Amino acid sequence: MPLATIFSRAQMGVSAPLVTVETHLSRGLPGFTIVGLPETAVKESKDRVRSALLNSHFDFPQQKITVNLAPADLPKEGGRYDLAIALGILAASGQIPKEALKDYECIGELALSGDLRSVRGSLPAAIRCARANRRLILPTDNAAEAALCESDRILAAKNLLVVSAHLHGRETLPAPYAQSLHDPIYDIDLHDVRGQAQARRALEIAASGGHNLLFYGPPGSGKSMLASRLPTILPPMSKAEALETAAVLSVSNHLSLGQWQCRPYRAPHHTSSAVALVGGGSNPRPGEISLAHNGVLFLDELPEFSRSVLEVLREPLENSHICISRANAQVEFPANFQLVAAMNPCPCGYFKDGSDRCRCTPQQVERYSSKISGPLLDRIDLHIQVNQLPISELQKQGSEEGSRIVRQRVIASHERQIQRQAKRNAQLKGAEMNRYCKLGDNQKTFLAEALTRLDMSARAYDRTLRVARTIADMAQSQHIEIGHLSEALAYRNLDRSHSTPKTA
Repeated sequence: MPLATIFSRAQMGVSAPLVTVETHLSRGLPGFTIVGLPETAVKESKDRVRSALLNSHFDFPQQKITVNLAPADLPKEGGRYDLAIALGILAASGQIPKEALKDYECIGELALSGDLRSVRGSLPAAIRCARANRRLILPTDNAAEAALCESDRILAAKNLLVVSAHLHGRETLPAPYAQSLHDPIYDIDLHDVRGQAQARRALEIAASGGHNLLFYGPPGSGKSMLASRLPTILPPMSKAEALETAAVLSVSNHLSLGQWQCRPYRAPHHTSSAVALVGGGSNPRPGEISLAHNGVLFLDELPEFSRSVLEVLREPLENSHICISRANAQVEFPANFQLVAAMNPCPCGYFKDGSDRCRCTPQQVERYSSKISGPLLDRIDLHIQVNQLPISELQKQGSEEGSRIVRQRVIASHERQIQRQAKRNAQLKGAEMNRYCKLGDNQKTFLAEALTRLDMSARAYDRTLRVARTIADMAQSQHIEIGHLSEALAYRNLDRSHSTPKTA
């Protein structure tokens, strides 16, 4: 029967749903039809496949060819189905054995010469294929990326001829070598930062517990420099985290194989749109918050971002994922990122810096700071003022601790959290808060009085508790003490400046 079936994988968000490629040859005028909700690039594959088969010295059937990409309601895009369509035609016309196809999946775009070109999203496809217990044939250029899942069922091919030889049993396609995790190497270090003891302490707390952080102060005080050093002190990613992050980067063509074990650091410009930040498009792609998954998202000059752009961060900051709905699809991307932001205190940047350079009116200062809404500010755990350092301090020989020493302490604190609750303190919710952030009577009274005077929200209360839990872990304390709560409250300066403390 002139019918052949082979499997491929679509790309939908960071998942790779199965696509069954059915090829049928029938009598009638020669023609080539592709059905199953293909977009333009998929429809054009019939011309690439025809030329690839002829240039690889295969016979192209002079019959009516119908290719069905099932399921029919799943949108198909790109050239990733070229290889599957070509193999289906060869199998249906008897040029390769049909029975050999049932254990394989394949993705890859064909050049007119028959060579295989790389496609986006090979890592998610490799992960799902391994779970289905089938072997995946893909282009050589995608092999190293797909091998990150450490599956022994991945085969790399240069062209259509070697795939045919493998299916005939005349040759064996090579399996790519899997890279192992190793400690990331950075060309920057926390040792470069002079002074700023409070900011360095806050950075270590943020790294230990996964907390969001806001630096504010005059231009040139070191806010961006501090933020860029955060990845150098973060704990290493687990294998599962590294694969999740690599999968997101794979579907967006941002994956660097030499740096795949490093936590991502994204710093979008303040002119970025909401779609660029959270993702979207007619065929939804991940935005900056997903590209920063398990890493750091740095927003410099925070008030310069459009307020509508900043407000879209509120939901993913709470839920650690973003759901994008379109007419033909609903896609969910992971977005478990650590937000670090920096801002000036006023439009010129020199408000209350001890000099007379600021000429901003109170209305301008208020308008500038009001660009950051209360609900967004509530979701940032640590608000740190970074002051300008005197020249004498900058000229001192650096004696500050480097990233390696600080990172060791961060890892120790992180391991305590994982052993106790299997997650970082910033991710504690609901009943977990009651269990792991339990306070004594004195601590409850102290915190209640402090939050009443500062008029903080319930969300600020929870986030203060999480930060206090991290400070306690850094001090190797089993219980949260008043000193830990006091320090956590001291890091919410902007809450204090945006509220009117109540008197007893």
